[in-house]
Amino acid sequence: MEFQKAFWNALRTRPVEALAAIYWHVTGRKLRARNRLRISPEQGPEAYPRWIARIERRSDILAGAEQAMAGWLQKPLFSIVIFGREHGSEADIERLVAMLRQQVYPHWELLIAGGTIPAPAAGSSGKIHVLDGQPSNALAALRMGAESAQGAFVIPLASGICLAPTALFHYAEAVEAHPDAVMLFGDEDRIDEGQQRHDPWFKPQWNDELALAQDYVSRALALSMDATRNALRNDRDGNVATPYALALAVAWSAPGQVFHVAHIQSHIDDSAIAGTDEERIRAVRGHLSDRGATGVSVSAGLHGTVRVDWPLSDPPPSVTIIIPTRDKLELLGPCLSSLFERTRYSNFDILIIDNGSRLPATLTYLDDLVRRGAIRVMRDELPYNFPRMNNMAVRHAAGDYVCLLNNDTEVINGDWLDAMMRQASRPHVGAVGARLLYDDRSIQHAGVEIGLGDAAGHPHRFQPWEDPGYFARTHVPHEVSAVTAACMVVAKDKYLAVDGMDEEELGVAFNDVDFCLKLCAAGWTNIYTPCATLFHHESKTRGRDSSPEHVQRYRQELATLRSRWNTVGFLDPLHHMHLDRSTERYLIKM
Repeated sequence: MEFQKAFWNALRTRPVEALAAIYWHVTGRKLRARNRLRISPEQGPEAYPRWIARIERRSDILAGAEQAMAGWLQKPLFSIVIFGREHGSEADIERLVAMLRQQVYPHWELLIAGGTIPAPAAGSSGKIHVLDGQPSNALAALRMGAESAQGAFVIPLASGICLAPTALFHYAEAVEAHPDAVMLFGDEDRIDEGQQRHDPWFKPQWNDELALAQDYVSRALALSMDATRNALRNDRDGNVATPYALALAVAWSAPGQVFHVAHIQSHIDDSAIAGTDEERIRAVRGHLSDRGATGVSVSAGLHGTVRVDWPLSDPPPSVTIIIPTRDKLELLGPCLSSLFERTRYSNFDILIIDNGSRLPATLTYLDDLVRRGAIRVMRDELPYNFPRMNNMAVRHAAGDYVCLLNNDTEVINGDWLDAMMRQASRPHVGAVGARLLYDDRSIQHAGVEIGLGDAAGHPHRFQPWEDPGYFARTHVPHEVSAVTAACMVVAKDKYLAVDGMDEEELGVAFNDVDFCLKLCAAGWTNIYTPCATLFHHESKTRGRDSSPEHVQRYRQELATLRSRWNTVGFLDPLHHMHLDRSTERYLIKM
């Protein structure tokens, strides 16, 4: 009923999108159908205030907190370290103290690194301490705070950041659930001059690659005191100079002991500066140096991010590009031309799987390329089965790595294969996926998230490729659950180690998702990189699946994915409990 109402409303104002939504709905792609219609007035400027009113009811939180805390085995003390007058005004400190007095969780101390306690804040039962000395920078303040603090966890706060009234309770709740935690980080929003909250950042779980590309932790951060002191003590070269650098060091020292607290933990003043690009670049360079990484290039990325280019061996590893096709020379020709003319990678060969081409022009074109030594061709006369063709080709691939590539793709940037191989050649990495664009340069693929639509979906679909989007996520490499086989690079031995793609039950749909999840289960990490960008004229080769047999086949494959990987109700590590899983756009769940 909800879909029908949305369809009729869209038909009057956006008929093309409405008709596209009907097609996707009939063929079983209900998530994609909703995407076409999901421009909801709910998601306007009033969406977040309505969400706050519904979720953050203080009376409900207080009642639940009292009951929860009564049964806790430990009630850690939190030491909040802020900078002195040179780094924060007296008004900032007064506002922070007022908010601390409203905390649901009572076990805290405030350490002011330099300056004095404002008069209104002086009577806080000994919870506020001014440290001797005037720290000249964040590192000095952190060291002073860590040396003097009595708490089990330290919370570094820069000027312009205030804790939400429930923040300490949610941190303590996380410690109770994860006693071995060394680092907790939460969500955040911004607050304007009128104290109105806006732009919430509902964050993903800890993601090593994403954390190098952007600082999404330091403004809502709680660190184990022991881990903090160890990181500062072991910092021989002054690389741990900011809360962000400290977070990277602590997280690296104890993998698996970093936890996301899925609540708004801090409010950031609109005028606050979250560190300069150069500070973030220095933090990443120093962190990678401490990790012993060599040959890594670190530079400024788009939209305030940091770009990390991992090294490639010299000579670079061999790659076999595998392209299944059946006629469609109008697609295959531009695909191959773009490979020959634009790809700068120096060590690749091309293997075409010809799945029953019949047109003389296609056969002549392929034969000519074979004679010139430009490609190899393997014939496959069996009915279309994407996994079978690729599995066969991988077994015959000459390269140490394989690139699965659709014949309806076109290379845009010449460094695309270099960028993918910089990731794929790292020992812990499984499959690497590119950023794929529709003809209008909106995003078709920027990684795959599990659980969207109770199956799997492409987050950020239809976002213009140059737009920042949801906190610049599409512009930075990061770990993902899966990537599409329309353009995927993986080591041949890793492909074979998980028995390739499923030929029996996933002949057309979801085989790439299933394959990537098998890589994850085997201990490898899948990566999305926007540094490789191609056009993808999606599904033009095998056409529209609107026939009854195709719809039935799709539904069977969807059922296989859901039962095999328990995708119904699954929350992907990149998604969030307060974001809507019924759409591929990042919208607040209302």
